[in-house]
Amino acid sequence: MSVPPKYRAIGDFHEYYSGARVAPYLTVFVGGNHEASNHLWELYYGGWVAPKIYYLGAANVVNVGPLRIAGLSGIWSGPDYRKPHSERLPYDFKELKSIYHQRELDVRKLLQLRTQVDAGISHDWPRKIEWQGDYEQLFRFKPHFESDAKTGRLGSPAARYVMDRLRPKWWFAAHLHCKFSAAVTYDRETDTTPGKKSPMVVDALYPNEDMHNTDEINLASKIGQSPKAEAITSLANVRNDDEIDLDMDDAGSSTSQPAIVKSATNPVPQEDSTETNGVPSDLRAQLPASFARPTSVAAATAPSMAHPEAISNDSTHFLALDKCLPNRRFLQMLEIDPISKSSPIAKSAPYSFTYDKEWLAITRAFASINPLNSPILPDEGESHYRTLIETEEAWIEKNLIEADKMVIPENFETTAPIYDPSVGLHPSEHSKEYTSPQTVAFCKLLGIDNVFDCNEEDREERRLKAPPADGNSSGGRGSGRGFGGRGRGRGRGRGRGYH
Repeated sequence: MSVPPKYRAIGDFHEYYSGARVAPYLTVFVGGNHEASNHLWELYYGGWVAPKIYYLGAANVVNVGPLRIAGLSGIWSGPDYRKPHSERLPYDFKELKSIYHQRELDVRKLLQLRTQVDAGISHDWPRKIEWQGDYEQLFRFKPHFESDAKTGRLGSPAARYVMDRLRPKWWFAAHLHCKFSAAVTYDRETDTTPGKKSPMVVDALYPNEDMHNTDEINLASKIGQSPKAEAITSLANVRNDDEIDLDMDDAGSSTSQPAIVKSATNPVPQEDSTETNGVPSDLRAQLPASFARPTSVAAATAPSMAHPEAISNDSTHFLALDKCLPNRRFLQMLEIDPISKSSPIAKSAPYSFTYDKEWLAITRAFASINPLNSPILPDEGESHYRTLIETEEAWIEKNLIEADKMVIPENFETTAPIYDPSVGLHPSEHSKEYTSPQTVAFCKLLGIDNVFDCNEEDREERRLKAPPADGNSSGGRGSGRGFGGRGRGRGRGRGRGYH
């Protein structure tokens, strides 16, 4: 778990994991940057972390009764965006952070959706959403947000492209430790998601390069601003000593990882033909080839496609909530009228918690791309995937819907050992890596390979090669782990690493 030492505490999740306590209501969540990431890694496609508490995985779409919910876990980091999910226990310091960074492959899958969803959830804020609410009040409460917002570095470009593509009625986020609301209005005639080989071209190799942002809003003018959000109260101005410093995540924070986003509304800056970053071109030409600047990450060549007709919503309400602490605005009750077209099973009472037909088809269509291997196959364009997805939807209809297998099973099982107070937070051994029975069952249901299942010999070899655990660190190689852990055998065998 990526947190400074002073924040390491067992908390009460282990009581839900063990079954000593049960959540009173179905709880659906996405992962952030202060999670037991190894536990969530077991459930890449989604699954129960405890009875009635469901993790959406790296990316997912599910149905809670008539509500269709899309989710994207993690936070933005340009340098890791196009990398695979290659982190394996025991993590080194970089992996402890990169494991919760958003990946292009997961975003690519969400952008293949062609039908309406009701709600979207991300941990990181969609980039530039601050300009569509009461940004002046936000900057008064969080002054350090202003410079990042002005330079287009606040929030996640990935979450923004997913939100703009799916246009849900509501989009929920967290991460920035304050309550904030905004309103986004879409022009039906304008497709905000470029339908090229990649919905977003990110130059992850040069995240600090200066760039003129044509969409930047002039703070001197508030013309066209959305109605003021209720956003922040005076109570929020009280300093809480227990709050985790947002700037501590040097490798992964959305505010510490500026990136260049090149899209239809944010064009690639033109290089000066005579000088680049202060180095004259004649001197640059004398450098060895290895010093040459790499070409941009992606060259969009696939034809653009119009925004899907079935995604017709023209406005999205954004809501972020504060941390769960006294006198903080962390809870809000909402009544949401569905705008998606529900399946017959979703309308029957009591409401069912079900898989999503289109998302399962997308998952099958992308199953040939291993999310753990490098390099990740490049985006082949929306038209290419559309053909594959339509074929897989027919498979889902025949093999799952007609067979009445769309209800998400309540099949939670523990993997790592349950917390033992006599051992404490810092076991002397590295955490073990587990294969979740839920992931096994899901892959079997869809008829896809479970690439997250590794043989026990490989796992043990990795543990033995790691430096000794010192029992005090937060999870890097050569350090103990107080939270999470995987190891085949559903909690049996040697090694600890509590959930």
